[in-house]
Amino acid sequence: MKLSVVVPVYNEEKTIIEILKRVQAVGLAGELIVVDDGSTDGTAEALKKLDKRNLHVIVHSQNRGKGAAVRSALEVAEGDLILVQDADLEYDPRDIVALLKPIEEGLADVVYGSRFLGGPRRPTMFWHMVANKSLTFLTNILYNNILTDMETGYKLFRRETLEGIQISSNRFDFEPEITAKLLKRKVRVYEVPITFNPRDYSEGKKIGMKDAFQALWTLLKFRFVD
Repeated sequence: MKLSVVVPVYNEEKTIIEILKRVQAVGLAGELIVVDDGSTDGTAEALKKLDKRNLHVIVHSQNRGKGAAVRSALEVAEGDLILVQDADLEYDPRDIVALLKPIEEGLADVVYGSRFLGGPRRPTMFWHMVANKSLTFLTNILYNNILTDMETGYKLFRRETLEGIQISSNRFDFEPEITAKLLKRKVRVYEVPITFNPRDYSEGKKIGMKDAFQALWTLLKFRFVD
């Protein structure tokens, strides 16, 4: 099965080259699709210097958000499997092997890399963790599930599980929207522990409190609307 790795990026000139090198070093990506979501730093210049073999770069003229970037990538992705890989080095591409295993063994249609299943992690950002766990708890109540990490940025999909699902969220509310729609369709979701190296706001972290409230609204909305 061909794996398409989707990399949404916005103002990550310090990390974009390194994350792409790490993904390529794992050797499992059939194609890499990078969506430069209107970066205003040196991200675009860094991408221009890369070898374009096995690399598809899409450029948004202005920042539209992670959800919009993922949608753009899905329009051109050719893989049987789709993996979303953040560009900020918080997620380790060496975990791609573990993410693929439940699908290869026929156990899952979607695999979430959970930051809360005991994998190695940098202990920081306490309130961010509280928000993540609270939103996951609400997800489980609304959709009758036992996820440990709804907001994870590491999500792997069989291509056919995404067919017919329209994603309307433009920002980080992509995570709760896709989760809500998958769970309502009774798709087989599997979780595996992953390594997590969170950065704080001084290091460029972008998701904030307003995104938590947006995620809350998204979970409630898509429980009753599709």
